[in-house]
Amino acid sequence: MAKAFASQGDMTEKKISFTEVGEGLYAFTAEGDPNSGVIIGDDSVMIVEAQATPRLANKVIECVRSVTDKPITHVVLTHYHAVRVLGASAFGAQQVIMGEKARAMVAERGKEDWDSEFQRFPRLFEGHESIPGLTYPTTTFTDRMTVYLGKRRIDLMHLGRAHTAGDIVVYVPDQNVMFTGDIVEYHSACYCGDGHFHDWPGTLERIRGFDLDAIAPGRGDALVGKEMVNAALDSTKDFVRSTYSPAARVALRGGTLKEAWDAVRAECDPKFKDYAIYEHCLPFNVARAYDEALDIDTPRIWTAQRDLEMWEALQG
Repeated sequence: MAKAFASQGDMTEKKISFTEVGEGLYAFTAEGDPNSGVIIGDDSVMIVEAQATPRLANKVIECVRSVTDKPITHVVLTHYHAVRVLGASAFGAQQVIMGEKARAMVAERGKEDWDSEFQRFPRLFEGHESIPGLTYPTTTFTDRMTVYLGKRRIDLMHLGRAHTAGDIVVYVPDQNVMFTGDIVEYHSACYCGDGHFHDWPGTLERIRGFDLDAIAPGRGDALVGKEMVNAALDSTKDFVRSTYSPAARVALRGGTLKEAWDAVRAECDPKFKDYAIYEHCLPFNVARAYDEALDIDTPRIWTAQRDLEMWEALQG
C-alpha cells in the first residue's frame, strides 16, 4: 500500500512546549513541527520564525503573553519557506527582517513553495484563509546586522549555505544562545530539498565555533547545555552526509534516481527512520542530493506537480 503523500496523513495536533533557553529567551517547540523563538528585550519582543499561518502564530503569541506584556516589534525569518513565514501578519511587528538572499527567493519561488507546502502538510495550514499573501521583509541585510532591543544586542548573521542558500542565524551574546532555524534539527529529519549539501557541514562547524550554551533549533526540542548542543550539531551533520554520500556515488557512476533512493535508504533508515518527518523529507532529499552531485548548484524549484511526480516515482 502506497504511503500517504508527504505529511497528508499526519493530522494529529502536537503538544506545544515553551522552554526558557536563556534569560528572557524562549523556544516554542511542538514535537517536530516548526519551532519559533522569542527574545525579550528591555521594552519590546523579537520573534524568530512566524509559523505557517496567523492561526499558528497566535499560539506563539499566547505563549509570549504568558511571560511578558511588552509589544512585539520585530519578526526575524531565517529563510523563505512558507511554513516559517506566512503567519507573520499576526504579530503586527514594525519590522520583518530577512537576509537579502532569502527575500530574493521569496520573489523567485515563494508562490510555488506556498502551493507545494500547502499540499505536503495540510495540518499546518489550517486557517490558511487568513494569510494575506506572500511575506516580504521590511528590512534585509547581506552578511551581518545588529538589532538592539534597548540594551539587549541581537546579531543576525549569514554563516553559509545549508538548509537553503539564504539561511541566517540569530545570536544573543549576553546569554550565548543561538536560534538557528533549520540549519540544526534535533531528532527530526533535515529537509534538504532546497539545501546545499557541500556547504552545510561547514556552516554547522561555524555555529559550533560559538561554543554555545543553548540552541533553539528549527525542529525538535530546545537544546540546553553544551553537551546537547554538540550532540545536535553532530547528528545534523551525520544526517546531511549520510543522505548525500550514497546518492552522489550513484549519480556519479550514471545510476538512476531510484537507485540513489535505495542507497540512501540503506544508509539512513537504520539511524534516522524514527525521526520526525523522515518519510516526508526523504524523496525531496534524495532528489536534491542527486542533482547536487551532478553540479546543479541552484536547487530546482519544487512545484505541487513536481512534488507528486517525485513522490510517485520514489514512494508510490
